[in-house]
Amino acid sequence: MISTRLRLGAALGVLALALTGCGASADSSEQNAAGASGTVTVEDNNGKQTVKSPPTSVVATDNRTFETLDSWGIELTAAARGLMPEGLSYTNNDKIADLGNHREPDLEKVVAAKPDLIVNGQRFAQFHDDLQKLAPEAVVLELDPRDGKPFDEELRRQTTTLGEIFGKQAEAKKLVDDFDASIERAKSAYNGSDKAMGVITTAGDIGYSAPGVGRTVGPVFDILGLKPALDVPEGSDRDKGDDVSVEAIAQSKPDLMIVMDRDASFAPEEREKGSAPAAEVIEKSEALKSVPAVQNDKIVYFPEDTYLNEGIQTYTEFFNGFADKLEAQK
Repeated sequence: MISTRLRLGAALGVLALALTGCGASADSSEQNAAGASGTVTVEDNNGKQTVKSPPTSVVATDNRTFETLDSWGIELTAAARGLMPEGLSYTNNDKIADLGNHREPDLEKVVAAKPDLIVNGQRFAQFHDDLQKLAPEAVVLELDPRDGKPFDEELRRQTTTLGEIFGKQAEAKKLVDDFDASIERAKSAYNGSDKAMGVITTAGDIGYSAPGVGRTVGPVFDILGLKPALDVPEGSDRDKGDDVSVEAIAQSKPDLMIVMDRDASFAPEEREKGSAPAAEVIEKSEALKSVPAVQNDKIVYFPEDTYLNEGIQTYTEFFNGFADKLEAQK
């Protein structure tokens, strides 16, 4: 965890008050007026949105935001509880109407929730228009990381915007500060020369996560400046990774492996046939036994709940774990 930020000196505080008394910028005036009227204007993936602040009825469907909202004590009237990882207070809270998962969602429950805000995205992004029709008075807010934008910046944007809406600016700043500190630790721990490989394990199989674009693992390459051991043209963001043979992965001789266990997010009875822990799949693979990363124990695993989370806290935990692993080997 990073240390507490230095407080502003008394002189700066007096100066700030003086400047406030003299006047403020047009933008500041707009923000203050919005706050006074009980609304705040933010920008999401679809443009400017004026949101009641704080909202009185919140529906949440975006996996990346569940942990943040929960940690801030935000009450939900309805949510995609079927997509929530264990450990959140929402997951087993029957007072929150369960919209199910994105495969067979029960969107009609949104009507009874009468939301003024729907935090939508990720697996539920496809239902934006349906949600808007069911709750025409609500703002359907979408803060999914946008294509072509730096993934880490998008996580910061998502967190900061939610902080503005819920009056949790200080809490949002703390999450971003912790995230930034974990990235710096990870960058410092990486030697700059190890060739890295990103993979996703599912039902005992190993999928390739392409640098930059691969699901969950891919963005790590850009954020940390990792050198890829293998760069396959036209890599995708498929949830199980791309079909690249284990032999091809082995032949690339990665010095470092980054692994997401897709199955680990689910209860044992919900996992696909053949499921096994990622460490078992990777470290017991005959094809991978001679790979430097396996031989030298340079394998970093994402947190177990990653596939049903993928928010800023998940990446903060991963980057700190990445740093822990590599620092211990220096």
